[in-house]
Amino acid sequence: MGKDLKGKDLGKGFRQRPDGRYEARAKINGVNICLYDLNLPKLKRNFEEEKAKVIRHETGNRSKMLLEEWFDEWFEVYKQPNLKSETAIKVYRRKIANTYIRILGKKKIEDISQVNVQEATNELLEDNYSNRAIKEALSVFKSCMDAAVLNKMILFNPCKDILIKKAMIAPKERRVLDHWEQDLFLEVAKSGFYHEVFAIMLLSGMRIGEVAGLQWEDVDFEHKCIHIKRGMQTAYIDGQKIERLHPPKTINSYRNIPFFGNTEELFRKWREKQVEYRDVSKDKWRANPEFGNLVFTTTLGSPLTRYNIVHEINRIERNMKIIEMTHAIDEHRAPRTIEHIHPHAFRHTFATRCFELGLDPLFVQRIMGHADYSTTTVYTHLLKDSTDNEVKKMSDISL
Repeated sequence: MGKDLKGKDLGKGFRQRPDGRYEARAKINGVNICLYDLNLPKLKRNFEEEKAKVIRHETGNRSKMLLEEWFDEWFEVYKQPNLKSETAIKVYRRKIANTYIRILGKKKIEDISQVNVQEATNELLEDNYSNRAIKEALSVFKSCMDAAVLNKMILFNPCKDILIKKAMIAPKERRVLDHWEQDLFLEVAKSGFYHEVFAIMLLSGMRIGEVAGLQWEDVDFEHKCIHIKRGMQTAYIDGQKIERLHPPKTINSYRNIPFFGNTEELFRKWREKQVEYRDVSKDKWRANPEFGNLVFTTTLGSPLTRYNIVHEINRIERNMKIIEMTHAIDEHRAPRTIEHIHPHAFRHTFATRCFELGLDPLFVQRIMGHADYSTTTVYTHLLKDSTDNEVKKMSDISL
C-alpha cells in the first residue's frame, strides 16, 4: 500500500508525491490509469470512475491490450461459463495456451496480423504439433479474436484464411503388424494380464479411449456386437491425474461393431478373469462407481489407461525381439525387424485385415467410425501383397 508524506497508509494504488500531490495508479484489462490531485477524496472518486469506464469498455484503448491479457478476459467472460467442469476448463485453456498464446501472447492485439498467425501456425507444424491439435487451437484463437472485433478492439480477425500446410509434410507411415508379428505378439501377451484386451482390440478396431470407456452393458451378447457410446479421457493437469468419461466427438463415432472371430469368447474369458481378481482383491478393489461397470480394468479395478497399455506393449515388444533373435539363430537366417508398436497400431492392423479379407469399404468405414471415406480407403495402400500382385500383372508390358 502507498503512504502519504507522514507515513500514513493511503490504500492500494495511492501515494503522495514529494510535491504534495496525491497519485493514483492501476492497470485494468491492459489499460493503465494514472491520475493526480491535491484533493485526496476527489482523486479517489475520479479514480473509481476511470476504473469503472475501463470495465465498461469506454476508454477506447483496449486495442493496446496484450493478446494474453485479452485471452484471459475473453475466456473468463465468454467461454468458461459454458464449460461443465474444472477439467474441461483446463483442457480447453491448454489447447491455445501452449500454442498461439505461447508464441503471440506478448504482442498487442492491434499489432497481430494475419502473417503473424500464419507464421505461428508454421512454427507449430515445425514443432510437430498434429494437424488436429493446430486446428483445434486455431478455432479457439479465432473465436477469441472474433470477440475482439465485436468489441471494436480490432477491425478484422487475423485468424481468417490461415493455411495448415500439413500436406507439404510427408505423412507418417501407419504402423501395421505383419501376420507373423501379430501371432507372436498375442503369444507373448499370454504371459501378461491383458492378453484378451489386445486380442479384442485387434478384432474390433476400437480406439484406446473407447476401450477404456467401454461398460459391460455395451457388450451385447444377444445381438453379438459392441455398442460404442463413450470414451475415457485420461490426462495429467498440474501434476494431478484426471479421468473422465465423455461422449464420442463425432456422430460417426457412435456405432455398433459386430463380434468378429472369437470376440465373444474373449469377452467371456476376460469377465471371468476380472471377477476372479475382484474377489481376491476384496477391499483393495478400486472400481469407481462414477465410471459405471467398466469392462477393462487393471488388476485392482482401476480404469485402464493408455499408460497401462503402453507399459505392457513395451514389455511384450522387448520379449518379441528376443524370441525373434533366438528363432533366427536356430533357423540360420537374419532376424526380422520389429519396429516400435504403439496402441493405435492395433486399429491400423484391424482396418488392414478388413481389406485383406475383401470387406466392403463403406462397411469398414462404418465400423471404424471414420467421418470421411478417404480416411478408410487409405488402408488399401498398406496391402503389400495386393500391391505386389497388381505389379505382376504389368510384368509383360514393355515400351
